[in-house]
Amino acid sequence: MVRILLFTGKGGVGKSTVAAGTAALAAAAGHRTLVLSTDPAHSLADAFGTPVGPEPTEVAERLFVQQVDAQLRFEQSWAEIQRYLLSVLDVVGVDPVAAEELTVIPGAEEVLALLEVRLHVLSGAWDVVVVDCAPTAETLRLLALPEALGWYMQRIFPTQQRVVKALRPVLTRAAGVPMPAGSVFEAVERLHGELDEVRRILAGPGASVRIVLTPENVVLAEARRSYTSLSLFGYRVDGVVANRVFPADDADAWRARWVEAQTGVLREVDQSFAGLPVWRSDYRAEEPVGVDTLRDLAGELYGDDDALARPSGDGPFRVDRTARGAVLHLSLPFVTRAEVGLARNGDELVLTVGSYRRLLTLPAGLSRFSVAGARVEGGELQVRFREPAPVQQEGLG
Repeated sequence: MVRILLFTGKGGVGKSTVAAGTAALAAAAGHRTLVLSTDPAHSLADAFGTPVGPEPTEVAERLFVQQVDAQLRFEQSWAEIQRYLLSVLDVVGVDPVAAEELTVIPGAEEVLALLEVRLHVLSGAWDVVVVDCAPTAETLRLLALPEALGWYMQRIFPTQQRVVKALRPVLTRAAGVPMPAGSVFEAVERLHGELDEVRRILAGPGASVRIVLTPENVVLAEARRSYTSLSLFGYRVDGVVANRVFPADDADAWRARWVEAQTGVLREVDQSFAGLPVWRSDYRAEEPVGVDTLRDLAGELYGDDDALARPSGDGPFRVDRTARGAVLHLSLPFVTRAEVGLARNGDELVLTVGSYRRLLTLPAGLSRFSVAGARVEGGELQVRFREPAPVQQEGLG
């Protein structure tokens, strides 16, 4: 099974450097390794100090680097849908230049860049795939999209397709607006299927996320929110990297104040992510560039730990059967019960944490149960389900 590691964090914390170093370490250990960037502001070429293109480029033995051409992936996956949208806007008189802008979904290029991960994992060409993700907020939006799109595909899409097929001749004559052809629906369905497969891969047992931060209060606050949100959507976080830590040895007065401030934040990091490894990387005298330097940085960072160790446990989501029903467990670190919105809608739970909402489709075995209560305990949401009482049938007298 391919080992997939995703690195994310607030912009400027050095996640590209850590991702590149981890990949260099994996290749040096004998693994066929690909490190790719889905961040529009590509930094991998700078980290390795060599030109890198939209296709995997070999920079060392068994080590390949790719900066995904998000625009190309967008054109390949969105072209059919965009052509239809442009035809509609043309009929209603929208300026062509404005129409081009209106048919581009904000953030779509970053989302579609993840399709490249799917292709590489399915290719069987790699032992390790390291992903340098976009900054935290963009990563969370893009990782949540496949599940959100799935809701529309399952409920609205089939109905819309039937209605349009039946009414296309009438609506086209009456409104003058072209109705979508079957190829448009096929393109949407194909895109959803690919994104849904990306989600299954990235939430699977071979994949995990590592949060990169610097010892600053603002950065730590965002890292904590990221941990909560990643868990909400079912992604495993298997470690935290504290980057650019000032060494305490021989510190002058100016650096001593930095060391003191960082030490306080690092204590909070250890407390916040208790149960996860927290790897530390010292602030270096010069920028780490090149395969050898990056490999050495990662070697010092992980020490005796296995940088490619697979995450253990059941992941952030599981269901336990009980004598009277079942309990759904979802990891939600740093969250109180008051911050969680919970509603039941048919065979779904609607979970709201802050600005993020997840529609969690219940396993088939739970869909007939009723919700008996919920609580947050030890950084975990526990939803209790009760099996309906058997219907008493009266005998015929």
